[in-house]
Amino acid sequence: MTDFIRVFIPLFFIVFFMTAFFGTSFIVSKRIGKNPNVLPKDDSAYGLIGRYFKLTLVFLFIYTLLIFFFPHTDYEGFSINFLETIYFKYIGITLMLFSLLWVLIAQFQMKNSWRIGIDEDLKTDLITTGLFKYSRNPVFLGMLISLIGMLLMIPTFISLSFLIIANILIQTQIRLEEEFLLKQHDDVYLQYKAKVRRFL
Repeated sequence: MTDFIRVFIPLFFIVFFMTAFFGTSFIVSKRIGKNPNVLPKDDSAYGLIGRYFKLTLVFLFIYTLLIFFFPHTDYEGFSINFLETIYFKYIGITLMLFSLLWVLIAQFQMKNSWRIGIDEDLKTDLITTGLFKYSRNPVFLGMLISLIGMLLMIPTFISLSFLIIANILIQTQIRLEEEFLLKQHDDVYLQYKAKVRRFL
């Protein structure tokens, strides 16, 4: 299982980001004629969240490479021992594969409304169908599920730290987006928010 995990984890995140971020960004940019990555690069609180997102992704990628190249390193001091069972590893694999499919479906259903960040220049449609009938933030939910899966496959405090940091950043980003959507869609968004939970 160790050899499988050392290959699966980095391969999964490469496929995840190549399809769910770069691939989707390319497709949407062709449709709308602009880059859907609209995270600011200024010194605002929102810009800071964007920078921390990018840093987290960089460190996550480094972590997966370390696992690939040094699979037999003794992580005993970092291990969460009660999660060290084969059953949790299989659950982790299932969750990670499910999360990729879930995110891709949600992005497909968003169509031209998909953005990385908040697009203040273009008014996007409020998507309330498909997975968005059950979750207001299915893409973010999928990202968190993938990190839960990684934690079950590699049960260390490092994996747990990635999950906690990502959760804080995502929770903050969601609230920024909710304020923006309320300004854009007024009562329509309030009614949607009242019917559908933030995650599930």
